Amino acid sequence: MILDSSIEIDATPAAVWAVFTDVERWPEWTASVTSVHGLDGADLAVGRRFAIKQPRLPKVTWKVTSIDPGRSWTWRQQTAGATTLATHDVVAIDGGRTLVRQRLDQQGVLGALVGRMMRRRSCRYLELEAQGLKARSEATARRDAASA
Repeated sequence: MILDSSIEIDATPAAVWAVFTDVERWPEWTASVTSVHGLDGADLAVGRRFAIKQPRLPKVTWKVTSIDPGRSWTWRQQTAGATTLATHDVVAIDGGRTLVRQRLDQQGVLGALVGRMMRRRSCRYLELEAQGLKARSEATARRDAASA
């Protein structure tokens, strides 16, 4: 099962990337994440793992599988019978703005079943993440412009 989400943000891709990839700070700007801890370091890099706790869900470990600095990264969470890939894209659009796309791809026998059962919550969490990222990125861009 695949879920897609996107949002336009009035900030540069570099500003959005800086907020989005500082994953240990996600709990500061989205209610969809309670805690994030880098198990191999705080920076995103292929092979690094992050323990993530979300409301009403068990803590799980995500492993970064690919990264294109400034543009996208994917991480994977795997349990018996289920694999979830989460892809995060940061795309430049006109006027110094940014389009952010997120995709959850739930695979495997249990992944498809759990994906259908969790669809409403997953969509809500993607929306919270998108809105929180927009608010934090735009506030950071405004603050940086005012201090320049």
